Order: sequence, then structure tokens, then C-alpha cells
Amino acid sequence: MGVTAGRRLPTSYLLWLAGILASLLGNSLFYFALGWEASAHGGAVAGLVLTAITLPRVLLLLIGGAVGDRVSARRVLIIGDAAMLVFSVALAAVAYHLGTPPWLLLTAGVAVGVADAFYLPASGSMPRRLVSTDQLPRALALRQAGGQLVAVGGGPLGGVLVGLAGLVGAALVNAVTFAAVLMLLIAVRPRYGGPPPPAGSGVVRDAFDSLRVGFRDPLLRPGLTMTGAAAAFLLPVLSLLVPLLARAEGWGAAAAGLILGAQSIGMVVIALAVARRGPLGRPGLLSAWGLLTASIGVLGLALSPTAAVAIGAAVVLGLGSGLFAAHIGPLILGTTPETHLSRIQALLTLVQSLASLVMLNVLGTVVEHRGAVVAVVLCAVATSGVGLLGLLSAPLRTTRVGLPTAPVNR
Repeated sequence: MGVTAGRRLPTSYLLWLAGILASLLGNSLFYFALGWEASAHGGAVAGLVLTAITLPRVLLLLIGGAVGDRVSARRVLIIGDAAMLVFSVALAAVAYHLGTPPWLLLTAGVAVGVADAFYLPASGSMPRRLVSTDQLPRALALRQAGGQLVAVGGGPLGGVLVGLAGLVGAALVNAVTFAAVLMLLIAVRPRYGGPPPPAGSGVVRDAFDSLRVGFRDPLLRPGLTMTGAAAAFLLPVLSLLVPLLARAEGWGAAAAGLILGAQSIGMVVIALAVARRGPLGRPGLLSAWGLLTASIGVLGLALSPTAAVAIGAAVVLGLGSGLFAAHIGPLILGTTPETHLSRIQALLTLVQSLASLVMLNVLGTVVEHRGAVVAVVLCAVATSGVGLLGLLSAPLRTTRVGLPTAPVNR
């Protein structure tokens, strides 16, 4: 057994993880309800509600990261949970009496987007503040596996909840999860982390300092680039292209659901393996190989003659995505200077959000003019290209961030 695998994760991290997974489930149910209620007013309103969430999140992310490093991530999370608890209860009360007019849905979207801009960077930095660097791969893999399971169950549960209680029920359930997380955060005390930025530096200057640190560091720069590429060319395959491909090939909605489920299974298998035994090798090297493996799965989707073959290709896609995610997260978080933990997480989220937002529209246009198969092949080629570039990066190939420094005992 390896040194890393033999050490138990701290109780403080496990408590925080339980809270964050409960919060993810509550958010999943709430986002489903918000989108469902918005769709009742037509496509234009539904698009505006999604924009109301995304736009303030993107605009304020770097500021949110700077605030997390300046006043402590734990304090930002406590304030954010308390504010969203009060907002969720108020939203449920208003929706109960007035229904779900567009202005209320837009207000809820803006509130969620602003809260996310501060909450996501602080939350992303917490594993580094709660566990040692050599435990990061296992800690993040456990979080990834839990997040995948929540994602799989969140949609069906959201549908049942909205059918029974609408937005009112979803908001109240979300409030309960915020209350649970709030109590856990009060009990949890971070063990690691650097000092806050100098008092006279200014929040805006601190925010943009993340760009300097992120894109000058020889490991963070390619790590952020590969993460942006995954957001641009892997995430749209699942959210946009699989349904379109299933329609174009005549596989049906059930097959599309099985393809998405097969991808999730592949990711969970890798995440659980890393959570049990620690990293599977050098994180930068395996991140690049993960993208190459995922690109084979994506190409398999495009070339699949039947839905059954596509399901098998989705498993390969999930294994590659899981290999990438389980090693790139610890690499970036483990390489980040302790003074910039929340800010680099903000930059990471911003890179993913912008890449995904741009490519969703580009790939949608490709599908419109060239068909779903061409768009999927484009994603496969781009993903494999970025994976090959990762293999050519000497800092990525050789880094041992997150690997145990002591000899492995057998």
C-alpha cells in the first residue's frame, strides 16, 4: 500500500465534502426548477434567465477570488451560505403567493450568478486549505465521484420535485441544504493557506494579479490551457452534441440518456480508483493521456454505426475524462501559491466558462451547416491535439505534484 493511500483524509475535509455534496444536490434541483419554470414563458425568457446566471458570474469571478484570498475562503462561504439561505426562503414565499413571473425568475438568476462568483473560487480552494498536498489527488477524486453521482441523480429528482411542489419546493429544499452546509462550515477550521494580500494592494489589483500568476507559471499555464480545452471540446459533446447526434442517427432519447450515463460511469470508475489508492502516476503526463483517451471516445461516438457501439465509446470518453479530471485538479491546486488559492480557482472557473460559452455557439453553428457528426469529429481532433501538446510540455511531463515523496511500501 502506498504512503498516500494509507493516510486517512482529515475529518474536517470529510465534513466539508458532505456539506458541499448536499449543496450540489440542492443547487441541481433548484437549477432544474428555475429552467423549467422559465421555459413555460418561452425560449426568449428561458435564455434571459440562463444569461442572468452566467453573466454576473463571469464578470465578478476574479473579484470573488480576490475577496476569498483577502478575507478568507471560509468566511466567504459562511456569508454566502447565510445569504442564499435567506434568499431561498424569501423566494419560496414570494413564489408561493405570486407564482413565477419572469421578473422573479430573472431576479433569482442574478442572485445565483452573483453568489456563484464569490462562492465557487472559495469552495474550489477549500481542499488545499483542509488537506496536505500529497492527499489532494484522493481528496479531489472523492469529490469528483460524489459530484458525478449527484449529477446523475439530480435531473430525475428535480423532475419529481418540480412536479410535486414546483419552484417553491425546490427553493425550500435548497434552503435546507444551505442550512446544513452553514452548520458544517462553522464547525470546520482550515489547516493550511497563506497570508492575505498586502492591505494596500486593492481588491481589483489582487483580482488581476491572478492573470499574472496563472499565465506565467510553467505548470499553471499549460494546466489552465488544457482545462480550457476540455471545457471547450469535451463538455459540449455531452451537453449539446450527444442529443443532436442521437437525433440525427435515429437512436432516440433513451439511447442518448444511456450514452450520458455510460460516460458518467467511466468517470466514476477512475475517480474511485484515485480516491482509494491515490494518483495513478505523474499528474501532468496522465492529464495529457486522459485527453488523448477521451478524444478516442469522442471519435468513436462520431463513427458509431449503432447506439450500442456509441455507449461503448462513451465509456472510453468517460475513462479519459476521468483520468484527466482526477489529475489536472490536484496539479493546478497543488501548484498554486498559497497566497492565490481562491484567485487561481476563480481564473480556472473563468477559463472554463468562457471556453464553454464560446464553443457551444460555434459548435451549434457547425451542426446547423455541416451536421452533428462533423462537429463531434472536430471536437475529437481538437482534444487530441491539445493532449499531444501536453505531452510535448516538459514541465507537465516531469512534474510530481501530488505524488508521495516517501518510498512506496508494499
